[in-house]
Amino acid sequence: MYKLAFFVPEEDAETVKEAVFATGAGRIGDYEACCFQTRGTGQFRPLEGADPHIGRVGDLERVSELKVELVCDDSLIHDAVAALRQAHPYEEPAFDVWRLEDIQGR
Repeated sequence: MYKLAFFVPEEDAETVKEAVFATGAGRIGDYEACCFQTRGTGQFRPLEGADPHIGRVGDLERVSELKVELVCDDSLIHDAVAALRQAHPYEEPAFDVWRLEDIQGR
């Protein structure tokens, strides 16, 4: 099992979440589309050669974003990350992937 966390502008969050959920990620037992999200502010400065979705090359940009966290089965993680990359509006989406340890029944 993996934990996938990604950062996305608030206005694009539902589209990206649905793309990731469509791979089967975000399932816990008999529940689907499970995630936790927190609001925050993302910051970046596009460098020469970038084609930013928001902002301009050379300018520091701050964006209201959500951090979305969900679990993902081992067999689905590559598809979930591919769906995230395809649906995300940024050319370089920020995300983290962690392997989780199963401690059920202990």
